[in-house]
Parts: sequence; C-alpha cells; structure tokens
Amino acid sequence: MINWILGDKFYAIYPHKNSIKGLWESKWEAACLKAVYPFHDGAFEDFKPIFETLIAENINDAYTDEYTNAFLPTAKALETKAFEAAERGIWDKAAEYYRRAAVVYRISRFPYVSTITEGNTVTSPLKRAAFDRQKEVYLKAASTWSPPINEVIIPHKYRAGKDGETIPLLIRIPQQADITNQVPVVLLMTGLDGYRCDNSQRTHELVGRGWATVICEIPGTADCPADPADPESVDRLWNSVLAYIASRPEFNLKKIAAWGLSAGGYYAVRAASTHRNQFLGCVAHGPGTHHFLSEKWLERIDDHEYPFIISKAMAEKFGFQNVEDFIKDGQNKFSLLENGIVKKPSCRLLLLNGIDDGVVPIEDSLILFNHGSPKEGRFVEKLAHMGYPDTLAVAYEWFENLLTKGDNPGLRN
Repeated sequence: MINWILGDKFYAIYPHKNSIKGLWESKWEAACLKAVYPFHDGAFEDFKPIFETLIAENINDAYTDEYTNAFLPTAKALETKAFEAAERGIWDKAAEYYRRAAVVYRISRFPYVSTITEGNTVTSPLKRAAFDRQKEVYLKAASTWSPPINEVIIPHKYRAGKDGETIPLLIRIPQQADITNQVPVVLLMTGLDGYRCDNSQRTHELVGRGWATVICEIPGTADCPADPADPESVDRLWNSVLAYIASRPEFNLKKIAAWGLSAGGYYAVRAASTHRNQFLGCVAHGPGTHHFLSEKWLERIDDHEYPFIISKAMAEKFGFQNVEDFIKDGQNKFSLLENGIVKKPSCRLLLLNGIDDGVVPIEDSLILFNHGSPKEGRFVEKLAHMGYPDTLAVAYEWFENLLTKGDNPGLRN
C-alpha cells in the first residue's frame, strides 16, 4: 500500500465538496475577486448574483442543466451590451463585454465538455450549446486584440481508426513574424476543463515575448478529434498539428516547445518522448503519469480539491463507458509507466506542480526522475494542483532560457 506524500489530506473530504455554498465561500469567491482560475478574464460583478441564486436555490450539481441555466441570462445580457457597444463603434468596450460573456459561458459549461455529442454522455446538449456560444463570443473579443487570436481548422492528415477529420486550433502570432523573421512556437495542450478559449493570459505572456502560440485540445475533451479510447491517437494528433506548424513560413521549426496544462501535462510527458526530435522542450504542468490512474487514488479523488465530482469526467475523457470500468482498466491502458513511454529518451522536460496536489499525486512527477532521460522539476510545498501562482514564473523563465537565450544543456537524444 502506497503512503501518499499528500498524507492525511488523501483521506480527507475537502470542505467545499457537494455544496455550492461551500465552494463559493471557501474557494471560488476569492478566486473570482482576483480573476484567477477558473474566473480568469472575468468580472466579479457578473458572478456574485449568479452564485447567490445557486446557493439560495440549493443547486449543487454542476453536471445539471439547472446549474447551467443559472448563468445564461447574465451571459446573454453581456452579449447584448457588447453588441450595442459595437453598434456605436466602441470596439474596446464591445470586446470587454464579449470577453466577460465568454467567461460566464465557461463557468456555465463546467466542469467538462465531452467529445461525445450523442448517446450516453455526462455533457448535456445545453452544456454543449453553452460551450459553442463561449467560443463564438470569445473569438469576437480575441480577434480584435493586437495581435489577434484567430481560429484555424486544419485537416487531420494522420487520422486513423475512429479519429475525426479536422482539428480546430487557436493561433496567435507576433505582428513582426514573417519568413525573414521566424519566431519560436509554443504549443499549448489544454486540460480537462480548460479549452482553446481559456488561455488568454498565457497567450499575452508568450506573444509578448515574441513567440507564437498554437492551442489544441486533448483527446476526449471539447472539440478534439482524437479517439479518446485509443492511447496512441494523441501521437497522430501531434503529427498533424506539427505538420501544420511546419507549413507556416513565419515559424522557427528549430524552436518548437510544448506546454501541457493539467490533464494536458500527461500528454506533454508522452510527447517529450514520442516527438522528442520535433520539440526543443516540453513543460508538463500538473501532470499525471501512472499513480493518478490507480484504483487507490481514484477511490478518493472525488473528495479532494477539484470543485465538483471529477471521476465521471475523467472516465469519459479516457473513453470509458463508466467510472467502474475506468477504475478497473484505466491504469493498464493509459499509464505511461506501464506502456514504457517514460523509459524512452526525451527532449528537455520540465515538471511543475504543487506537492499538495489532490487531483494527481506528486508521485506521478517524481517517478519520472527514475526513468528515461534526465528531467527538470519544481514542486512547491503547501500548494495544490498546478502549484499556482509560484510555478507560472518558473515556466516563463524556463521557456525564455530555452527559446530566447538558447540554454540547451544537450539533453536531447
């Protein structure tokens, strides 16, 4: 039996669980005031009345349409304000309202949008519609920024099996980039609940340093075409995305990096080995690799820090019909240790997390130091999943050393 580094917290039921009142008062109100995850890009004034209503009506299950419906009037009102501002030619105000509306839609479609659009799924048609609306209003705002964020739909050239035909991406490219001034590229691999339209601040930071960003969703989430039940579908996904990147004359193909976020961290670890000759380096931020799929860990995961029940979303994200099958077979099928991925050589790989992570155990980062190429890491005491805010500065500094200063100690194989 493993003695988790999380310690007694592994056996605890966190105080916000199963209560929207507890979630708002113990976690989300403070996050909303600071406009940090999951309220980044948003405004406190938009959310306070919504959560007062949810609490008053005792709506606690975020998977329900009852929860989603509580947000929609506010989102639509913000859209109306945006439209009116645009009609008057006040484009900055219109963009602000569209951006805020997108965040309200984001929280309304929490905690997960499945790639399954018919049949047995935890994502209702209403949540899917809210997500579609989020994308539309977000792009109305982001397309006005300088430089803009634009959507590109590319063919999935390397698709096989049950993969879909196209891959939707968001791209943002510095204004000065062209064939005579090629720029580095950071591929953002999104997470379980954060998708293409949820990474504004990262693109601000990255493009501000003179690098392009390409944002792609991971298998089993949102609009990703990769077959979630096939562990190798993600390799084909990156093959197609990297082929698109190679087709852009303004991109420096010798300076391509990846940043996997939360559930995307799992895929960054995998890509660091499967695509080690194409990525100069990868950051796996809050990654699971092996233990997060174990029966013992999954038995307690719904009691920990994630705002809502997470096991249902994780099971569907990995292509399982139910949580029971996921708990029984998930590790054998998707563990990067069991399938030998982590034992292979890799490009440079930076691991970031908080030691008190209750979503994926810190052990999943630590085991990587015993396999494959040497790794780099920063793990912050007393911080939870992702190690925010401390790990963000580490990520940006590491990318600067990798992409701008040419710091490469020869770990590529």
